[in-house]
Amino acid sequence: MVTMTARRSDATRAAILVAARERFAADGFERATIRAIAADARIDPSMVMRYYGNKEALFAAAADFDLRLPDLGDTPGERIGTTLARHFLHRWEGDETLMALLRAAVTKEAAAERIRSVFVQQVGPVAARLAPDPAQAATRAGLVATQMLGFALCRYILRLPPVVGLTPEEAAAWLAPTIQRYLTGEAQAG
Repeated sequence: MVTMTARRSDATRAAILVAARERFAADGFERATIRAIAADARIDPSMVMRYYGNKEALFAAAADFDLRLPDLGDTPGERIGTTLARHFLHRWEGDETLMALLRAAVTKEAAAERIRSVFVQQVGPVAARLAPDPAQAATRAGLVATQMLGFALCRYILRLPPVVGLTPEEAAAWLAPTIQRYLTGEAQAG
């Protein structure tokens, strides 16, 4: 039986993480403060420190990002790029964790490492299954990351008007062929 204290503790942790994700997304890592996050969560700042220790540890917990990649087992081979492009766009539309990670990754090594690990752990296995040569999986996953992270940076952080103006379907149509080639195409001779 879960005690009342444990339930309150879980609720407090959850409220802190929600507030932290929103604050890091809105303000970035550097400008977000423990005090502001605590105010957003309607708790005392000491509670944030009690549960997470410091801002870096709180950011690491708040930046836990799951791409929730779809099972591509039933996807026709020629539709993999389209399926993944649509998935990435759907997953990232309005996701404050991604915004916080992208903003922070430019200046904070911990955030950059988190993004690297997301792509290695989550896209790497997909690339290994799809690549004509599994030895190229890491390179292929990295190239997919260049497309998706570059697009996300331009659309959601830098807000480049032509990129922001694309509908998700239009964006997927532009991104899909490149993702498809990176994952399943023959390697380009150098």
